[in-house]
Amino acid sequence: MSIGILGQKVGMTRIYDDAGTITPVTVILAEPNAVLQVKTPETDGYSAVQVGVFDQKEHRVTKPELGHFKKAGATPKRFVREFSLNGGETKVGDAINVTNFKAGQYVDVIGVSKGKGFQGPMKKHNFSGQGAAHGSKTHRRNGAIGERSTPGRIYKNHGMAGHMGDEQVTVQNLRVVQVREADHVLLVSGAVPGARGSFVVVRTAIKGQPRPKQVQVQKAANPMKASKAAK
Repeated sequence: MSIGILGQKVGMTRIYDDAGTITPVTVILAEPNAVLQVKTPETDGYSAVQVGVFDQKEHRVTKPELGHFKKAGATPKRFVREFSLNGGETKVGDAINVTNFKAGQYVDVIGVSKGKGFQGPMKKHNFSGQGAAHGSKTHRRNGAIGERSTPGRIYKNHGMAGHMGDEQVTVQNLRVVQVREADHVLLVSGAVPGARGSFVVVRTAIKGQPRPKQVQVQKAANPMKASKAAK
């Protein structure tokens, strides 16, 4: 099973090791994740496990969602996601805890970045801007965006003003500094995306992991080619 857990960003702090070295860490509250559903190739076409965390009131979810939670024997959850399965036995009703991680392990953290609203090209795309004197009337605007009659249009992905932030971001290869089981807390070295109180997904780092062994399947012989070879 690919290890993953849902949590909430509490904030940042610092910790000291035995040598007195300071390490900035992000505190992630990861209460026990309830397994709500186990998906199999026979029923769903793929292998995955659906988990949820942080209880909420029943009237805040729809009736189909409430039935789904009750079928799993769990209370309604605020944050529900799923992880792919690569083996291992998991059943509905189990709980995934922070003990699935250990200090020194590297993880990827997925969250929604802070929203910045509508921003200009200098803040959004780090443009240098234009002249600040000598009659210039365009200081913080982008330059030309087209090429006359050829191609006669604006290319896609051109850096322009617009909405900034509030998008899914993945920060890779963050080191787990401490695992506090009693507090259901992970201390991760560095910063993670999102504002204080936002939900995050912590999973085992994809990079640096051993690749799963691929089993080679022999193809069945083509009877037409076999008959031609016999002649």
